[in-house]
Amino acid sequence: MIIVTTDFVPGFEVKELKGFVRGSTVQSKNIGRDILAGLKNVVGGEIKDYTKMMDEARQQAIGRMIQHAEEKGADAIITVRLETSSVTSAASEIIAYGTAVTLEKKD
Repeated sequence: MIIVTTDFVPGFEVKELKGFVRGSTVQSKNIGRDILAGLKNVVGGEIKDYTKMMDEARQQAIGRMIQHAEEKGADAIITVRLETSSVTSAASEIIAYGTAVTLEKKD
């Protein structure tokens, strides 16, 4: 699966639009991470557990978007975007979305 943030893929042309695809996940904080985050807020620095958690959540959302595109018969997703929003004070949603297409190699 080719995934790009642009509306084209160099060397290919869009053969068929398959439509909008998306994948999302909601991640919640846990008490252990919150304690460490509170300490980091006092002394400063990266909260590596949260960084890791959000990276895993992005990968999960992208994986679900790819699955959605595969179900539509696509071999690429163009104009991909990622967004994060707060669902509650203790949880965030990560959504990946784009346009599923089939590509054809240019001559």
